[in-house]
Amino acid sequence: MSTITQRGSSSKSKEELWLQAGTLPKGEYDIFLSFRDPDVRQTFADCLYSWLVRSGIRTFRDEEELHKGEMIAPSLAKAITESKIHIPILTKDYASSKWCLQELAKMVECWRLGKGYVILPIFYFLDPRDVRHPLQNGAYREAFEQHNLKHDPETVRRWEEALQEVGKMKGWHVTRSDGQGAVIDQVVSEVELHLRSHYTLVTDVLVGIDSHVERVTELLNIGGLGGKIVGIHGMGGIGKTTIAKAVYNKVCTNFDRCCFLENVRGTLSKDGGVVSLQNMVISGILRSARQVTNASEGIHVIRERVSKYKVLIVLDDLDENFELDQVLGNLGSFPIESRFIITTRDLRVLELFEEYSMYEPGEMSYDHSLQLFNRHAFGIDHEPAEEQAPLSKEFVKLAAGLPLAIKVIGSLLYRRDEVFWKAKLIELEAVGPTKVHGVLKISYNELTRHEKQIFLDIACYFVGEDKELPIYMWGGCKFHPETGISTLILRALLKVDEKNRFCMHDHIRDLGRAIVNEEDVERPGNRSRPILCREGKNCLMQITDRAEILRIDMTGKDHYELTNKEVEKLSRLRYLEVRGGRLVGDFSGSLPNMRWLRLHMCRSVPTNLNLKELIILDLYNCGSLADDWRVWGKIKVIGRTISFFLLLVLSFISLKQICNHIMYHMTTKRLSLKHFILSNCSWLTG
Repeated sequence: MSTITQRGSSSKSKEELWLQAGTLPKGEYDIFLSFRDPDVRQTFADCLYSWLVRSGIRTFRDEEELHKGEMIAPSLAKAITESKIHIPILTKDYASSKWCLQELAKMVECWRLGKGYVILPIFYFLDPRDVRHPLQNGAYREAFEQHNLKHDPETVRRWEEALQEVGKMKGWHVTRSDGQGAVIDQVVSEVELHLRSHYTLVTDVLVGIDSHVERVTELLNIGGLGGKIVGIHGMGGIGKTTIAKAVYNKVCTNFDRCCFLENVRGTLSKDGGVVSLQNMVISGILRSARQVTNASEGIHVIRERVSKYKVLIVLDDLDENFELDQVLGNLGSFPIESRFIITTRDLRVLELFEEYSMYEPGEMSYDHSLQLFNRHAFGIDHEPAEEQAPLSKEFVKLAAGLPLAIKVIGSLLYRRDEVFWKAKLIELEAVGPTKVHGVLKISYNELTRHEKQIFLDIACYFVGEDKELPIYMWGGCKFHPETGISTLILRALLKVDEKNRFCMHDHIRDLGRAIVNEEDVERPGNRSRPILCREGKNCLMQITDRAEILRIDMTGKDHYELTNKEVEKLSRLRYLEVRGGRLVGDFSGSLPNMRWLRLHMCRSVPTNLNLKELIILDLYNCGSLADDWRVWGKIKVIGRTISFFLLLVLSFISLKQICNHIMYHMTTKRLSLKHFILSNCSWLTG
């Protein structure tokens, strides 16, 4: 059962999609800007384009060199069809350009499809009546007389109809007495409103969500004085984030700016977490690339600039360690119409506020549970075949109304035979409905050995990381990462967000870490993926040759040294990340299985590395690379320069803030390097 509490106030497929723009196409641009070049390119159009880009809106502005031949260029046609909003700036000479008319006709063609395209015309020093009646009045009549002499009647008729259609649309009539800055501000605001109405955070397959959304929306009391803070409270896996996203989708157009902060707890657990959250808020609300470097600066920017807007900010997954004032400052500085939604498992988070409203979703009803199960187990919303229905109901009962468990169980059973179903039912009955990890582990047990390796790597180290580099490492280990990741996604054990980052539900992530902990309960160092080492040598003394992935953090401890003696026993290690400290000694006989070496802020780098299996090399702000530094035979040091020959077996090299001079000799034979990044190095020669 769902519950509502107020305090201090009386008032389509199994895979998750990450962006949904109604039925709009997903293209490279949000806006297509069309105008007659000599009229406004250096004035109104240029200012509008700059404002749109600064607001974080992807805008296409056609270039004169694209206007070749008799027909609209394919690149222009593609930009129009893939843009969500079209803005023609109609000037007195607009109709004299056949390319402008072709663009306009294409816009109207898209608009008539009824798929959510929007045309926002700007009548710049031009009476809209001249556009509605191009053959009768004003500036456009003479232009069409010329077009009739040069083009076939059908083409001219299409252009005329396009102008007539656009002339009837709501837009902006700019006169010489209007302040153009104010008009541009209105256009940008209207564009943002349209984009918010089409772009939504897409959640998991929604079943029974409407009643939850309605109740949380009521608590927000949009337009009223109460409801500034609304908390969604409940156990993990109950659907709090899904509800918050659905509410966000529904109400976002009521606010000037909106921001959804996912996995706040995870972000705050990392170094610089507060500043990272502040930068997310600043970029999301101000549509700016500006980054603050410390929490005090972040509070200042939020107070002076962000809080001037009526905002909706969602903070997802908070725990008792979260202090809102440290991230956003005093909420009293925000307009009274602003709203903040918080999701949490811990009621103490909400009790820190003097006034808040709370909603508790409760367990999913049996009918909705069965519907969700059918979607994942059969790919259907309706009842399964008669012989499968009894088993389905038994699985639903064992899931105990927990959406996460229902999805994972259903995904595990997808396209499996009755014998498999019955075997898994017996396992689940032995686990019991209240032990979530036990339920989830049944799905884990069905993974192949390589899929388990990938799952545990992500759960222990790579949640929130871009997927590209781990895939290179797993490929080098012959783990077949593309297939493995697809399987994890289909089993509802993994997601990949719109920024290509790995995402896991907390319960699933904790399951993976618990599995690793069970490898040796008494000795944490005797596990395949030990916890983060922060004690340098003392920590390494406890690590055994069972370790496959290891992070060592000696930040701020420059006097700490790691030598080849501490790591030579780690023969299985395929990922090593070291932050801070010094690495010294002869490593020629160490780390034979290393695939990914990441050294950040190390005062010195080891010599004679013999990393024959290396796939990824990532050096960041390492103070000195010795003159005799040798990573392996295909990279050699010449004097004080490093010479990189692209005969490498590497897939990725990243060098950032490296102090040495770097010489880069390119040879094209046997090229296999996919990424080579240089940033803030002393200089590049060659």
